[in-house]
Amino acid sequence: MDRGGQNMRWGILGAAKIARTELAPAIQLARGAELVAIATRDAARAAPFQALVPGLRVHDSYQGLLDDPQVDAVYIPLPNHLHVEWSIKAAQAGKHVLCEKPIALQAAQIDALIETRAKTGKLIAEAFMVAHHPQWALARTLLADGAIGKLEHIEGCFTYTNRDLGNIRHSAEMGGGGLRDVGVYPCITARMVTGAEPERLQADIRWQNGVDIFARVWADFPDFTMSFYCGMMQARRQEMVFHGQDGWINLSAPFNGPVYGDTSVEWRSDGATSIERFNNVNQYALMIEAFGDSARDGTPFACPLEMSQGNQAMIDAIFESAR
Repeated sequence: MDRGGQNMRWGILGAAKIARTELAPAIQLARGAELVAIATRDAARAAPFQALVPGLRVHDSYQGLLDDPQVDAVYIPLPNHLHVEWSIKAAQAGKHVLCEKPIALQAAQIDALIETRAKTGKLIAEAFMVAHHPQWALARTLLADGAIGKLEHIEGCFTYTNRDLGNIRHSAEMGGGGLRDVGVYPCITARMVTGAEPERLQADIRWQNGVDIFARVWADFPDFTMSFYCGMMQARRQEMVFHGQDGWINLSAPFNGPVYGDTSVEWRSDGATSIERFNNVNQYALMIEAFGDSARDGTPFACPLEMSQGNQAMIDAIFESAR
């Protein structure tokens, strides 16, 4: 697709599955963006990206891609423990940075990213695609408008099946585990639509080989409570429900629709039930467009590093409460 001469030119560090299935196609779909390079030593893993983008440049090292003057921004889907290091290196090389979650393993590590952002003037952000999905904008509006009365409780879940013990998500050394992989989503969305931060947290965590494979979490916010569970060795399921004094809001596929089913927001208000469906939305492409707008003209990005740091602080507190 010809998007004119102002496209943001993207490079990808590594050939991770999410880059192949979601981000690379989204970059090509998004307004004002194009994929121009990837870094991987494995030619076979580069092949699907080259099929998507004929003429794609393939670098055999991450640093080689960062040194490419024809790359404006990089997407980083590396193993979790490498995110801070390569985000800093990329920004110092003059690239805008969109890093896969979790952008850091502890909230304190994000201080270095905020400092690097200030020193380089480059946008550094975490790839929470849900922050750009219109279903969450609707949920926020319904809550703000009092459609369900006073919010009393939020409940959620996000589980999936990953029983490959050789997968990096089962590696404690690489920052694996279910909370960092999928538990971050109930946390970020609850904080995002309410603007509130938890005051107390309690969790029960099931561990295997040093990695959390299932967690149940209870949180007290200033004016409401929250509970959710997450895991990576269970049947696939996700849902978020907001319970108010006068109604409720249900998001049936809040994070990965339509993979997890019908992407819809259903709510009960004033004795009537309404529903709005969002099955033709590519939240990854919307994220790429929003990132480009922010990098080019300073449009506020929906998930700045400060939002990410608050989310990681919540995850840190969840781990601490379960010790």
